[in-house]
Amino acid sequence: MRYGILALAILLAGCGDNKFDRTASGAGTGAGTGAMIGLLGGPIGVGIGAAIGAGVGAVAGGGTTKEQVDLGKPVWE
Repeated sequence: MRYGILALAILLAGCGDNKFDRTASGAGTGAGTGAMIGLLGGPIGVGIGAAIGAGVGAVAGGGTTKEQVDLGKPVWE
């Protein structure tokens, strides 16, 4: 289950046309997912889970291009 949530977070990291949007949406999605995993019984807790998730999501979002993953416009646009 945890790996499925992580895979979903990485897929959702690809929102936006430019590098900033992709990095920001990846960090936000990763933080939420990491916090959820930490809350549901992860040994690291909510805060550290959110921080790790934000880092992984930001790297995943910033490391992809629109041609690789395109899920449309971010919710803030």
